[in-house]
Amino acid sequence: MTERYIDRAYAARDPEEIREIYEGWAATYESDITAQGYATPERGAETLAQFMADKDAPILDMGCGTGLSGVALKAAGFTTIDGADTSAAMLQEAGKKSIYRNLLQVEPDEDLPFRAGNYAAITAIGVIGPGAAPISLFDALMHKLTKGGKLLFSLNDHAMVDSGTLGMIHEWTDCGAALLLSSEDGPHLPGMDLNATVYLIEKN
Repeated sequence: MTERYIDRAYAARDPEEIREIYEGWAATYESDITAQGYATPERGAETLAQFMADKDAPILDMGCGTGLSGVALKAAGFTTIDGADTSAAMLQEAGKKSIYRNLLQVEPDEDLPFRAGNYAAITAIGVIGPGAAPISLFDALMHKLTKGGKLLFSLNDHAMVDSGTLGMIHEWTDCGAALLLSSEDGPHLPGMDLNATVYLIEKN
């Protein structure tokens, strides 16, 4: 079951198809992916904690899924966390953890339903790349931050194959609109021999 859903997700490109896959996967997603040694939530949360002194500032966990990233953020000391995902079934699972202040369902290719500046930081852990959200989500999330806001995200080996992925980041950092605070490669799904780079960017 694990490989079937993971393989289907990584092969999918249509946003509605991806949502349908995660809707069907919600009940077993957490056990399936943790069995592969899913390491990125803890890595991302620890990175953000190093650069954010105010652990009570509101954070949005974009693409929260069943809440594994929220668990990691809470363990890192963050207290005010909202979650957002395209899958209602995933959000239902996340709600069982009593970690999130609010849970938001977002629609693919539609404007994000919150104002710029609502969050001091936004995380997109294991979210951008094949089988999940397109790289254009990075740009949309950056526009939802105000000066000093931070975006914590990861790009796994599949995402890094696309040359346009890093181009979107450079569009912000090369002109000084944002500052790259941290970039570290490491394990993502060790059981599948898959790594990811965790990035933290601050908007200027």
